[in-house]
Amino acid sequence: MKFKVKDMDISSGGILIAVLNISDAQDLDLHSGDRIILKHKKREITAILDISESDKAVPSGKIGLFEEVLDKLKVKSNSEVTISFSGKPESVKYIRSKLMGEDLDYKQFYQIMDDITNDRLTDIEKTYFVSAGFINGFTDKETVDMTKAIVNTGDKINFNKLTLDKHCIGGVPNNRTSMIIIPIVASLGLTMPKTSSRAITSPAGTADTMECLAKVELSQNKIKEIVKKTSGCIVHGGSMNLAPADDKIILVEHPLSIDAEGQLLASVMAKKYSVSSNHVLIDIPMGETVKVKNKSQAKYLRKKFEKLGHALGMDVKVIVTDGSQPIGNGIGPLLEAEDVLAILRNDPLAPLDLREKSLEMAGILLEMAGKTRNGYKLAQDVLDSGDALIKMREIIKAQGKVKKPSLGKFRYQVRSGKIGKIISIDSDSIAKIARIAGAPIDKGAGLYLHQKSGKVVRKGELLFTIYSQNKDKLDLAIKIMRNNHPYLIK
Repeated sequence: MKFKVKDMDISSGGILIAVLNISDAQDLDLHSGDRIILKHKKREITAILDISESDKAVPSGKIGLFEEVLDKLKVKSNSEVTISFSGKPESVKYIRSKLMGEDLDYKQFYQIMDDITNDRLTDIEKTYFVSAGFINGFTDKETVDMTKAIVNTGDKINFNKLTLDKHCIGGVPNNRTSMIIIPIVASLGLTMPKTSSRAITSPAGTADTMECLAKVELSQNKIKEIVKKTSGCIVHGGSMNLAPADDKIILVEHPLSIDAEGQLLASVMAKKYSVSSNHVLIDIPMGETVKVKNKSQAKYLRKKFEKLGHALGMDVKVIVTDGSQPIGNGIGPLLEAEDVLAILRNDPLAPLDLREKSLEMAGILLEMAGKTRNGYKLAQDVLDSGDALIKMREIIKAQGKVKKPSLGKFRYQVRSGKIGKIISIDSDSIAKIARIAGAPIDKGAGLYLHQKSGKVVRKGELLFTIYSQNKDKLDLAIKIMRNNHPYLIK
Protein backbone atom coordinates (compact mmCIF):
# COMPACT_ATOMS: atom_id res chain seq x y z
CA MET A 1 0.00 0.00 0.00
CA LYS A 2 1.26 3.49 -0.87
CA PHE A 3 1.40 6.53 1.44
CA LYS A 4 2.51 10.13 1.15
CA VAL A 5 5.40 11.08 3.45
CA LYS A 6 5.02 13.57 6.26
CA ASP A 7 8.25 14.91 7.79
CA MET A 8 7.75 14.66 11.57
CA ASP A 9 10.73 16.96 12.32
CA ILE A 10 11.69 14.59 15.13
CA SER A 11 14.83 12.52 15.63
CA SER A 12 14.77 9.26 17.60
CA GLY A 13 18.51 9.27 18.15
CA GLY A 14 18.97 6.11 16.09
CA ILE A 15 15.91 3.87 15.89
CA LEU A 16 14.04 4.00 12.57
CA ILE A 17 10.46 5.09 13.37
CA ALA A 18 7.42 5.51 11.13
CA VAL A 19 3.96 6.70 12.24
CA LEU A 20 0.58 5.75 10.75
CA ASN A 21 -2.83 7.16 11.51
CA ILE A 22 -4.86 4.75 13.67
CA SER A 23 -7.49 4.21 10.94
CA ASP A 24 -4.83 3.19 8.37
CA ALA A 25 -3.15 0.95 10.93
CA GLN A 26 -6.45 -0.79 11.72
CA ASP A 27 -7.19 -1.31 8.02
CA LEU A 28 -3.81 -3.00 7.62
CA ASP A 29 -4.05 -4.87 10.96
CA LEU A 30 -0.85 -3.20 12.15
CA HIS A 31 -0.04 -2.36 15.79
CA SER A 32 2.37 -0.14 17.65
CA GLY A 33 5.78 -1.82 17.77
CA ASP A 34 5.26 -3.82 14.55
CA ARG A 35 7.97 -3.68 11.93
CA ILE A 36 7.12 -2.43 8.47
CA ILE A 37 9.16 -2.43 5.26
CA LEU A 38 9.34 0.97 3.55
CA LYS A 39 10.28 1.18 -0.12
CA HIS A 40 11.12 4.23 -2.21
CA LYS A 41 12.53 3.66 -5.69
CA LYS A 42 15.43 1.22 -5.17
CA ARG A 43 15.83 1.90 -1.44
CA GLU A 44 14.29 -0.32 1.23
CA ILE A 45 14.48 -0.20 5.02
CA THR A 46 12.71 -1.74 8.01
CA ALA A 47 11.16 0.66 10.54
CA ILE A 48 9.35 0.39 13.86
CA LEU A 49 5.72 1.49 13.75
CA ASP A 50 4.10 4.03 16.06
CA ILE A 51 0.37 4.90 15.92
CA SER A 52 -1.13 8.39 15.79
CA GLU A 53 -4.62 8.78 17.23
CA SER A 54 -4.82 12.31 15.88
CA ASP A 55 -5.36 13.44 12.29
CA LYS A 56 -3.40 16.57 13.22
CA ALA A 57 -0.23 14.58 13.95
CA VAL A 58 -0.51 12.19 10.99
CA PRO A 59 -3.63 12.29 8.79
CA SER A 60 -5.06 9.23 7.09
CA GLY A 61 -3.27 8.43 3.84
CA LYS A 62 0.06 9.77 5.09
CA ILE A 63 2.97 8.18 6.93
CA GLY A 64 5.02 10.22 9.38
CA LEU A 65 8.75 9.57 9.21
CA PHE A 66 11.41 10.46 11.76
CA GLU A 67 14.64 12.10 10.56
CA GLU A 68 16.65 8.87 10.51
CA VAL A 69 14.13 7.24 8.15
CA LEU A 70 14.01 10.27 5.87
CA ASP A 71 17.81 10.24 5.60
CA LYS A 72 18.11 6.52 4.87
CA LEU A 73 15.30 6.45 2.31
CA LYS A 74 16.36 9.78 0.79
CA VAL A 75 12.79 11.10 0.79
CA LYS A 76 11.09 14.39 1.61
CA SER A 77 7.55 15.47 2.51
CA ASN A 78 4.96 14.30 -0.01
CA SER A 79 7.28 11.69 -1.53
CA GLU A 80 5.47 8.41 -2.08
CA VAL A 81 6.52 5.23 -0.26
CA THR A 82 5.18 1.69 -0.30
CA ILE A 83 4.78 -0.20 2.97
CA SER A 84 4.41 -3.86 3.80
CA PHE A 85 4.43 -5.91 7.00
CA SER A 86 7.68 -7.42 8.25
CA GLY A 87 8.02 -10.03 10.96
CA LYS A 88 10.47 -9.88 13.83
CA PRO A 89 14.15 -10.32 12.91
CA GLU A 90 15.70 -13.74 13.42
CA SER A 91 18.01 -12.19 16.01
CA VAL A 92 15.12 -11.79 18.47
CA LYS A 93 14.98 -15.60 18.69
CA TYR A 94 18.71 -15.68 19.47
CA ILE A 95 18.34 -13.03 22.17
CA ARG A 96 15.59 -15.15 23.72
CA SER A 97 17.96 -18.16 23.66
CA LYS A 98 20.62 -16.16 25.50
CA LEU A 99 18.07 -15.09 28.09
CA MET A 100 17.39 -18.80 28.64
CA GLY A 101 21.09 -19.37 29.33
CA GLU A 102 22.07 -20.94 26.00
CA ASP A 103 25.41 -20.24 24.31
CA LEU A 104 25.43 -18.41 20.97
CA ASP A 105 27.71 -19.05 17.98
CA TYR A 106 29.31 -16.63 15.52
CA LYS A 107 26.44 -16.78 13.02
CA GLN A 108 23.91 -15.86 15.71
CA PHE A 109 26.07 -13.04 17.08
CA TYR A 110 26.57 -11.74 13.54
CA GLN A 111 22.81 -11.56 12.98
CA ILE A 112 22.27 -9.74 16.30
CA MET A 113 25.05 -7.24 15.59
CA ASP A 114 23.88 -6.70 12.01
CA ASP A 115 20.35 -5.95 13.21
CA ILE A 116 21.67 -3.60 15.90
CA THR A 117 23.91 -1.84 13.37
CA ASN A 118 21.03 -1.36 10.94
CA ASP A 119 18.53 -0.31 13.65
CA ARG A 120 16.22 -3.28 13.12
CA LEU A 121 15.92 -3.93 16.87
CA THR A 122 13.95 -1.83 19.33
CA ASP A 123 15.56 -0.40 22.47
CA ILE A 124 13.68 -3.03 24.48
CA GLU A 125 15.11 -5.87 22.40
CA LYS A 126 18.64 -4.46 22.65
CA THR A 127 18.18 -4.08 26.40
CA TYR A 128 17.18 -7.74 26.68
CA PHE A 129 20.38 -8.71 24.86
CA VAL A 130 22.50 -6.62 27.24
CA SER A 131 20.60 -8.02 30.23
CA ALA A 132 21.01 -11.61 29.01
CA GLY A 133 24.77 -11.15 28.82
CA PHE A 134 24.89 -9.47 32.21
CA ILE A 135 22.86 -12.21 33.92
CA ASN A 136 24.17 -15.32 32.16
CA GLY A 137 27.62 -14.14 31.09
CA PHE A 138 29.55 -15.07 27.95
CA THR A 139 31.97 -17.96 27.53
CA ASP A 140 35.47 -17.25 26.16
CA LYS A 141 34.40 -18.60 22.77
CA GLU A 142 31.27 -16.44 22.77
CA THR A 143 33.37 -13.37 23.56
CA VAL A 144 35.68 -14.10 20.62
CA ASP A 145 32.73 -14.70 18.29
CA MET A 146 30.94 -11.56 19.50
CA THR A 147 34.07 -9.45 19.01
CA LYS A 148 34.48 -10.67 15.43
CA ALA A 149 30.77 -10.12 14.74
CA ILE A 150 30.92 -6.54 16.03
CA VAL A 151 33.88 -5.84 13.73
CA ASN A 152 32.55 -7.68 10.66
CA THR A 153 29.21 -5.82 10.70
CA GLY A 154 31.10 -2.56 10.21
CA ASP A 155 34.05 -1.28 8.20
CA LYS A 156 37.73 -2.01 8.83
CA ILE A 157 40.91 -0.05 8.22
CA ASN A 158 44.04 -2.03 7.43
CA PHE A 159 47.38 -0.23 7.72
CA ASN A 160 49.36 -3.31 6.57
CA LYS A 161 52.15 -2.80 9.10
CA LEU A 162 53.01 -3.06 12.78
CA THR A 163 50.26 -0.99 14.41
CA LEU A 164 50.20 0.09 18.06
CA ASP A 165 47.18 1.01 20.16
CA LYS A 166 46.17 1.54 23.77
CA HIS A 167 42.95 1.69 25.72
CA CYS A 168 41.82 2.54 29.24
CA ILE A 169 38.66 0.85 30.49
CA GLY A 170 37.68 4.17 32.09
CA GLY A 171 36.44 5.67 35.31
CA VAL A 172 39.27 8.13 36.06
CA PRO A 173 38.72 11.82 35.21
CA ASN A 174 41.31 13.35 32.83
CA ASN A 175 43.81 10.45 32.46
CA ARG A 176 44.45 11.88 28.99
CA THR A 177 47.49 9.70 28.26
CA SER A 178 46.68 8.94 24.59
CA MET A 179 47.34 12.51 23.48
CA ILE A 180 50.86 12.31 24.97
CA ILE A 181 51.71 8.71 24.06
CA ILE A 182 50.77 8.97 20.38
CA PRO A 183 53.09 11.87 19.47
CA ILE A 184 55.93 10.18 21.40
CA VAL A 185 55.45 6.87 19.57
CA ALA A 186 54.70 8.41 16.17
CA SER A 187 57.79 10.65 16.33
CA LEU A 188 59.86 7.43 16.29
CA GLY A 189 58.18 6.33 13.05
CA LEU A 190 55.85 3.76 14.60
CA THR A 191 52.24 3.63 13.43
CA MET A 192 49.63 4.50 16.07
CA PRO A 193 46.18 5.51 14.78
CA LYS A 194 43.85 6.32 17.68
CA THR A 195 40.12 6.15 17.08
CA SER A 196 38.73 7.56 20.30
CA SER A 197 35.32 8.01 21.85
CA ARG A 198 33.35 10.98 23.04
CA ALA A 199 32.24 11.22 26.64
CA ILE A 200 29.09 9.39 27.71
CA THR A 201 29.29 9.70 31.51
CA SER A 202 32.65 11.48 31.92
CA PRO A 203 33.45 15.22 31.60
CA ALA A 204 35.49 14.56 28.44
CA GLY A 205 36.54 11.79 26.10
CA THR A 206 39.78 11.84 24.13
CA ALA A 207 37.86 12.94 21.02
CA ASP A 208 36.23 15.84 22.93
CA THR A 209 39.63 16.97 24.20
CA MET A 210 41.43 16.66 20.87
CA GLU A 211 38.62 18.63 19.26
CA CYS A 212 39.83 21.68 21.19
CA LEU A 213 42.98 21.52 19.05
CA ALA A 214 42.04 19.83 15.75
CA LYS A 215 39.23 18.33 13.71
CA VAL A 216 38.30 14.80 14.80
CA GLU A 217 35.37 13.99 12.48
CA LEU A 218 37.27 12.63 9.50
CA SER A 219 36.70 10.08 6.73
CA GLN A 220 38.55 6.78 6.52
CA ASN A 221 40.47 7.96 3.45
CA LYS A 222 41.53 11.13 5.26
CA ILE A 223 42.67 9.12 8.29
CA LYS A 224 44.79 6.82 6.10
CA GLU A 225 46.33 9.90 4.47
CA ILE A 226 47.11 11.47 7.86
CA VAL A 227 48.63 8.28 9.28
CA LYS A 228 50.74 7.77 6.16
CA LYS A 229 52.06 11.32 6.55
CA THR A 230 52.49 11.56 10.33
CA SER A 231 52.37 7.91 11.58
CA GLY A 232 49.56 8.80 14.01
CA CYS A 233 46.15 10.37 14.46
CA ILE A 234 43.66 11.11 17.25
CA VAL A 235 40.15 11.04 15.78
CA HIS A 236 36.55 10.25 16.73
CA GLY A 237 35.84 6.60 15.99
CA GLY A 238 32.11 7.29 15.91
CA SER A 239 32.51 9.39 12.77
CA MET A 240 33.29 6.18 10.88
CA ASN A 241 31.53 2.86 10.56
CA LEU A 242 34.02 1.02 12.79
CA ALA A 243 32.36 -1.53 15.13
CA PRO A 244 29.09 0.48 14.94
CA ALA A 245 27.03 -2.04 16.95
CA ASP A 246 29.27 -1.45 19.96
CA ASP A 247 28.41 2.26 20.19
CA LYS A 248 24.69 1.43 20.12
CA ILE A 249 25.06 -1.24 22.80
CA ILE A 250 26.93 1.22 25.05
CA LEU A 251 23.99 3.64 24.88
CA VAL A 252 21.69 0.87 26.11
CA GLU A 253 24.08 -0.06 28.94
CA HIS A 254 24.44 3.49 30.18
CA PRO A 255 21.16 4.15 32.10
CA LEU A 256 21.70 1.28 34.58
CA SER A 257 25.52 1.18 34.25
CA ILE A 258 25.25 -2.47 33.15
CA ASP A 259 28.54 -3.67 31.69
CA ALA A 260 28.76 -7.45 31.26
CA GLU A 261 32.31 -8.78 31.39
CA GLY A 262 32.20 -10.34 27.92
CA GLN A 263 30.61 -7.21 26.49
CA LEU A 264 33.33 -5.03 28.04
CA LEU A 265 36.05 -7.21 26.56
CA ALA A 266 34.41 -7.35 23.13
CA SER A 267 33.76 -3.60 23.16
CA VAL A 268 37.39 -2.71 23.80
CA MET A 269 38.97 -5.29 21.51
CA ALA A 270 36.56 -4.80 18.60
CA LYS A 271 37.64 -1.17 18.26
CA LYS A 272 41.30 -2.24 18.15
CA TYR A 273 40.66 -5.16 15.79
CA SER A 274 38.76 -2.90 13.38
CA VAL A 275 41.85 -0.71 12.78
CA SER A 276 44.20 -3.72 12.43
CA SER A 277 46.04 -3.02 15.70
CA ASN A 278 48.42 -5.88 16.49
CA HIS A 279 50.20 -4.56 19.61
CA VAL A 280 47.75 -3.26 22.22
CA LEU A 281 48.28 -1.93 25.74
CA ILE A 282 45.25 -2.06 28.07
CA ASP A 283 45.08 0.21 31.13
CA ILE A 284 42.96 -1.07 34.03
CA PRO A 285 42.61 1.62 36.72
CA MET A 286 41.91 0.15 40.16
CA GLY A 287 40.13 2.05 42.94
CA GLU A 288 36.95 2.41 44.97
CA THR A 289 35.13 4.60 42.43
CA VAL A 290 36.13 2.79 39.20
CA LYS A 291 35.04 -0.50 37.59
CA VAL A 292 37.82 -2.62 39.10
CA LYS A 293 37.90 -2.38 42.89
CA ASN A 294 40.69 -4.76 43.93
CA LYS A 295 43.74 -6.75 42.80
CA SER A 296 41.90 -10.04 42.34
CA GLN A 297 39.40 -8.43 39.95
CA ALA A 298 42.23 -6.73 38.08
CA LYS A 299 44.23 -9.97 37.77
CA TYR A 300 41.18 -11.85 36.50
CA LEU A 301 40.31 -9.20 33.90
CA ARG A 302 43.94 -9.00 32.76
CA LYS A 303 43.96 -12.73 31.94
CA LYS A 304 40.70 -12.37 30.03
CA PHE A 305 42.04 -9.51 27.89
CA GLU A 306 45.26 -11.36 27.14
CA LYS A 307 43.38 -14.55 26.23
CA LEU A 308 41.00 -12.68 23.91
CA GLY A 309 43.90 -10.83 22.30
CA HIS A 310 45.69 -14.11 21.62
CA ALA A 311 42.53 -15.57 20.02
CA LEU A 312 42.35 -12.52 17.72
CA GLY A 313 46.03 -12.74 16.79
CA MET A 314 46.98 -9.63 18.76
CA ASP A 315 49.84 -9.03 21.19
CA VAL A 316 48.05 -7.65 24.25
CA LYS A 317 49.68 -6.40 27.44
CA VAL A 318 47.62 -5.26 30.43
CA ILE A 319 48.74 -2.95 33.23
CA VAL A 320 46.89 -2.15 36.46
CA THR A 321 47.17 1.50 37.46
CA ASP A 322 46.13 3.79 40.31
CA GLY A 323 42.48 4.76 39.91
CA SER A 324 42.02 6.24 43.37
CA GLN A 325 41.86 9.87 42.20
CA PRO A 326 41.81 11.98 39.02
CA ILE A 327 45.05 11.99 37.00
CA GLY A 328 46.15 15.41 35.77
CA ASN A 329 44.88 18.78 36.93
CA GLY A 330 42.24 19.79 34.38
CA ILE A 331 38.83 18.13 34.19
CA GLY A 332 36.89 19.01 31.03
CA PRO A 333 37.89 19.19 27.32
CA LEU A 334 39.87 22.46 27.20
CA LEU A 335 41.43 22.07 30.66
CA GLU A 336 42.55 18.54 29.78
CA ALA A 337 43.95 19.74 26.45
CA GLU A 338 45.95 22.39 28.31
CA ASP A 339 47.40 19.68 30.59
CA VAL A 340 48.49 17.70 27.52
CA LEU A 341 50.12 20.71 25.85
CA ALA A 342 51.88 21.69 29.09
CA ILE A 343 53.44 18.21 29.29
CA LEU A 344 54.45 18.22 25.62
CA ARG A 345 56.05 21.68 26.14
CA ASN A 346 57.90 20.35 29.22
CA ASP A 347 56.28 23.10 31.30
CA PRO A 348 57.55 22.81 34.90
CA LEU A 349 53.99 23.37 36.14
CA ALA A 350 52.56 20.49 34.08
CA PRO A 351 50.91 17.67 36.10
CA LEU A 352 53.61 15.15 37.02
CA ASP A 353 51.21 12.24 37.57
CA LEU A 354 49.87 12.46 34.00
CA ARG A 355 53.40 12.92 32.61
CA GLU A 356 54.78 9.89 34.47
CA LYS A 357 51.91 7.59 33.57
CA SER A 358 52.15 8.59 29.90
CA LEU A 359 55.90 7.94 29.82
CA GLU A 360 55.49 4.54 31.44
CA MET A 361 52.80 3.49 28.97
CA ALA A 362 54.67 4.89 25.95
CA GLY A 363 57.74 3.00 27.15
CA ILE A 364 55.85 -0.29 27.34
CA LEU A 365 54.50 0.18 23.80
CA LEU A 366 57.99 0.94 22.47
CA GLU A 367 59.28 -2.27 24.07
CA MET A 368 56.33 -4.27 22.67
CA ALA A 369 57.23 -2.95 19.20
CA GLY A 370 60.84 -4.07 19.65
CA LYS A 371 62.14 -0.51 19.41
CA THR A 372 64.21 -0.64 22.60
CA ARG A 373 64.76 -2.55 25.82
CA ASN A 374 64.42 0.62 27.91
CA GLY A 375 61.18 2.12 26.68
CA TYR A 376 60.73 4.61 29.50
CA LYS A 377 64.15 6.18 28.84
CA LEU A 378 63.53 6.44 25.09
CA ALA A 379 60.05 7.94 25.66
CA GLN A 380 61.50 10.42 28.14
CA ASP A 381 64.23 11.45 25.70
CA VAL A 382 61.66 12.03 22.95
CA LEU A 383 59.49 14.13 25.25
CA ASP A 384 62.38 16.14 26.74
CA SER A 385 63.86 16.86 23.30
CA GLY A 386 60.66 18.50 22.06
CA ASP A 387 60.20 15.93 19.28
CA ALA A 388 56.83 14.84 20.71
CA LEU A 389 55.57 18.44 20.64
CA ILE A 390 56.71 18.81 17.03
CA LYS A 391 54.91 15.58 16.11
CA MET A 392 51.71 16.69 17.89
CA ARG A 393 51.78 19.92 15.88
CA GLU A 394 52.17 17.86 12.68
CA ILE A 395 49.17 15.70 13.61
CA ILE A 396 47.06 18.77 14.49
CA LYS A 397 47.95 20.44 11.17
CA ALA A 398 47.21 17.24 9.21
CA GLN A 399 43.81 16.76 10.88
CA GLY A 400 42.95 20.44 10.52
CA LYS A 401 43.67 23.02 13.18
CA VAL A 402 40.67 24.63 14.87
CA LYS A 403 40.19 27.79 16.90
CA LYS A 404 40.81 26.90 20.51
CA PRO A 405 37.70 27.45 22.69
CA SER A 406 37.81 29.90 25.58
CA LEU A 407 37.82 28.92 29.23
CA GLY A 408 34.52 29.38 31.07
CA LYS A 409 34.10 33.02 32.12
CA PHE A 410 32.06 32.17 35.23
CA ARG A 411 34.30 30.76 37.96
CA TYR A 412 34.11 29.65 41.56
CA GLN A 413 37.05 28.85 43.83
CA VAL A 414 36.64 26.13 46.45
CA ARG A 415 38.89 26.43 49.50
CA SER A 416 39.67 24.16 52.42
CA GLY A 417 37.51 24.75 55.47
CA LYS A 418 40.19 23.48 57.86
CA ILE A 419 43.81 22.48 58.31
CA GLY A 420 44.43 18.84 57.46
CA LYS A 421 45.60 16.18 55.04
CA ILE A 422 43.68 15.37 51.86
CA ILE A 423 42.74 11.73 52.43
CA SER A 424 40.88 11.16 49.17
CA ILE A 425 39.25 12.80 46.16
CA ASP A 426 35.95 11.35 44.94
CA SER A 427 36.33 10.96 41.17
CA ASP A 428 32.58 10.40 40.68
CA SER A 429 31.74 13.68 42.41
CA ILE A 430 34.44 15.56 40.51
CA ALA A 431 33.10 14.21 37.20
CA LYS A 432 29.50 15.08 38.14
CA ILE A 433 30.37 18.65 39.10
CA ALA A 434 32.28 19.16 35.85
CA ARG A 435 29.38 17.83 33.77
CA ILE A 436 26.83 19.98 35.61
CA ALA A 437 29.09 22.96 34.91
CA GLY A 438 28.69 22.19 31.19
CA ALA A 439 31.43 19.73 30.17
CA PRO A 440 31.88 18.19 27.65
CA ILE A 441 29.36 20.10 25.48
CA ASP A 442 30.81 23.42 26.68
CA LYS A 443 34.46 22.81 25.89
CA GLY A 444 35.68 25.47 28.34
CA ALA A 445 33.69 24.15 31.30
CA GLY A 446 35.05 21.89 34.03
CA LEU A 447 37.32 21.89 37.06
CA TYR A 448 40.97 22.63 37.74
CA LEU A 449 42.40 20.69 40.67
CA HIS A 450 45.02 22.68 42.60
CA GLN A 451 45.61 19.95 45.21
CA LYS A 452 45.79 16.14 45.15
CA SER A 453 45.48 13.35 47.75
CA GLY A 454 48.22 13.21 50.35
CA LYS A 455 48.79 16.97 50.43
CA VAL A 456 48.55 18.83 53.77
CA VAL A 457 46.53 22.03 53.31
CA ARG A 458 45.94 25.12 55.39
CA LYS A 459 42.52 26.54 56.19
CA GLY A 460 41.47 28.74 53.27
CA GLU A 461 43.94 27.12 50.83
CA LEU A 462 42.61 26.75 47.27
CA LEU A 463 41.51 23.17 46.47
CA PHE A 464 39.90 23.50 43.03
CA THR A 465 38.22 25.98 40.70
CA ILE A 466 34.96 25.39 38.83
CA TYR A 467 34.61 26.91 35.34
CA SER A 468 31.39 27.39 33.38
CA GLN A 469 30.17 29.29 30.34
CA ASN A 470 26.78 29.80 32.01
CA LYS A 471 25.94 31.41 35.38
CA ASP A 472 22.99 29.09 36.05
CA LYS A 473 25.08 26.01 35.32
CA LEU A 474 27.80 27.29 37.65
CA ASP A 475 25.27 27.87 40.45
CA LEU A 476 23.94 24.33 40.05
CA ALA A 477 27.48 22.91 40.00
CA ILE A 478 28.24 24.75 43.25
CA LYS A 479 25.08 23.29 44.81
CA ILE A 480 26.04 19.76 43.70
CA MET A 481 29.57 20.30 45.03
CA ARG A 482 28.28 21.31 48.47
CA ASN A 483 26.04 18.24 48.64
CA ASN A 484 28.76 15.77 47.56
CA HIS A 485 31.96 16.94 49.31
CA PRO A 486 34.49 15.69 46.71
CA TYR A 487 37.52 16.28 48.96
CA LEU A 488 37.94 14.36 52.23
CA ILE A 489 40.29 16.27 54.57
CA LYS A 490 41.29 15.04 58.03
